[in-house]
Amino acid sequence: MSGHSKWATIKHKKGAADQKRGKLFAKIIKQVEVAARQGGGDVDANPTLRTMYQKARDASVPLDTIERAIKRGTGELEGVNYEPVFYEGYAPAGIALYVETLTDNRNRTGSEIRSLFSKNGGSLAEPGAVAWQFERRGLVMLSSEIDEDEVMMVALEAGADDLVDEGDGWRLTSAAGDLPELRAALDEAGIAFDSADVTMLPTQTVELTELADVKAVLRLVDLLDDNDDVQDVFGNFDIPTEILETLDV
Repeated sequence: MSGHSKWATIKHKKGAADQKRGKLFAKIIKQVEVAARQGGGDVDANPTLRTMYQKARDASVPLDTIERAIKRGTGELEGVNYEPVFYEGYAPAGIALYVETLTDNRNRTGSEIRSLFSKNGGSLAEPGAVAWQFERRGLVMLSSEIDEDEVMMVALEAGADDLVDEGDGWRLTSAAGDLPELRAALDEAGIAFDSADVTMLPTQTVELTELADVKAVLRLVDLLDDNDDVQDVFGNFDIPTEILETLDV
């Protein structure tokens, strides 16, 4: 997995900004609700719900808010029926984007996503055109102040397969299904981490060397992220460090 895009680091920083804007709360609550609807409200018996529950706790979502979302998902409380819909497309410079949404109105969401792509130099693609360029993975972000050998020893025993130095932090990856065990192992060893989530990582990346291309791609990603139905946006681009450092992300 070495050599992948620093997009994971960008997304982590953007996630912190989203939390300050209050956007993260609403998106995570949707994810909790859908996970409970699809797999039941028992956190121990529903791995997806367990991951979403912990993600909500990490983001400081109040416990009673999480519990109400679970009850809406299981039907104990009245709620909106959200469904996952995925969109695939291309940003400027031919960058592949994979967009995950949760919506109660496919037509509305589809129209909004298509408009964002077309008005910002991109285009939607047919299902399957982009998805094959990504794989679902467990992703843990750690600070730069870690003992690399200790983390590797604990992480490998818990199913992790790579630890990458991102310069200002470390990126630990695993199979998506191994993330709960990996997270628990790090907690037990007293190894602090900044975030732990299931994500989509590109199998290959495209380096963006022109500042104009970087800004155009990130603008589209930001606009997609700001859509209330969009849960996450994944891209296969790599931004060189010297350009990344000039950006306010």
